[in-house]
Amino acid sequence: MSTSKTKIVLDTNVLFAGLYSSKGASFKLLLAIEEERLKIVLSTALLFEYEEILKRNKKVLGLSIREVEGILNTLCLQSEHQKIFFLWRPRLPDPKDDHILELAIAADVKQIVTYNVKDFKGSDLFGINVLTPKKLMEKIQ
Repeated sequence: MSTSKTKIVLDTNVLFAGLYSSKGASFKLLLAIEEERLKIVLSTALLFEYEEILKRNKKVLGLSIREVEGILNTLCLQSEHQKIFFLWRPRLPDPKDDHILELAIAADVKQIVTYNVKDFKGSDLFGINVLTPKKLMEKIQ
């Protein structure tokens, strides 16, 4: 697998975990994004979700609003942006995750990275693998 071309959709829980602790696979995944070994794909909806969760939890993460905005700006600069023209709802057990699946479909991304793998049951019907950060890091190393 060529890591320079690996595109992923990153669920918010993985971003949060990687910012919360520098000890796990989520943090390693964020480093791989920073080092451009992985490319994330973003939609407006996913970016707004990142912003809402990070700003709401800024104290837990030990971040200021300015630092959260810096992280979001960096992610925007390092990502591929995708508009979503077709909705596949309802498709997943948790309707709040449908926009992530729709992003992966629209961008032709074959991997969603999340800690809630069970919430993406049915993604395989679209040829999309749902992996934990640990599984993805094992795959690309």
